[in-house]
Amino acid sequence: MSPWGIEDETAPLADVLVGPPEHFEWLPTSAISKAAIASGRKLTREDALAAHAEMVAAYEDAGVRVHRLQPDPALRNQVFSRDSSIWGPDGPIVTQPAQWWRRGEYAPVLRFYGAAGIAVAEMVSAASFEGGDVVLPMPRCALIGHCEERTQAPAARQVAGWLEQRGWTVRLQPFDPHFVHIDVIVCMAAPGLAVVCKEAAPPGLVEWLEGLGVELLTVTYAELMQLGANVMSLGQDRVLSTTGADALNQRLRALGLTVYDPDLWPFTMGGGGPHCLAQPLRREAAGAGR
Repeated sequence: MSPWGIEDETAPLADVLVGPPEHFEWLPTSAISKAAIASGRKLTREDALAAHAEMVAAYEDAGVRVHRLQPDPALRNQVFSRDSSIWGPDGPIVTQPAQWWRRGEYAPVLRFYGAAGIAVAEMVSAASFEGGDVVLPMPRCALIGHCEERTQAPAARQVAGWLEQRGWTVRLQPFDPHFVHIDVIVCMAAPGLAVVCKEAAPPGLVEWLEGLGVELLTVTYAELMQLGANVMSLGQDRVLSTTGADALNQRLRALGLTVYDPDLWPFTMGGGGPHCLAQPLRREAAGAGR
């Protein structure tokens, strides 16, 4: 077993941290969640609990240990545990979400790491920073997005500096705030395989990924707006997607991947998919497959 820490995003996933769905509600956090609110569709507590339980069952079926943040009724978007911390090679970096209703998410995540005996490596202080703006296309190589409405450039540079001090390669990537986080545009599905929306990709991103030797599986803008590019690699040619990304799931299966596809509609309509809903805590030392 590898020590706590993450150096790539496609090695076999061993431990994952999820947020509580008990108090989740749609808030005007993005164009996607605003559309959900305007649709008139009702979201119940039972809907959120059932969808989240289906996701957790998928992780457990894949042999992943699931850890949970303690619920805080003041934190309505706490379920998106990707954003309150990120992982480097030697421990978590606690972040600083931008919107006022998410700023308190630092408290449960600090309590979790303290109780688990995991030393926090760094804490973002320069500006707002959210974990959905970090994607690892290769081992020890980070793509850090900043749209300024959520993650801001000073904080992106601060985190990049910490990773570079540890020997990582980092690309800082500005992008249109319409997309909120960079992991809405691109996510890793397997070693050397990314799901990406080329229509939404900022200038230079596609070319950079191709220069790394990453194969690109493209989705449309319409699929992106349903969180169709937002997937979680489980390692060993397995990936966690969602029922709503049926066309993508078929293409992933055609490439030989095993796809878990729980129905996560309460969260995808609220602006977050599988990648947003979990923070990897530990992966095995090396990837497998592809």
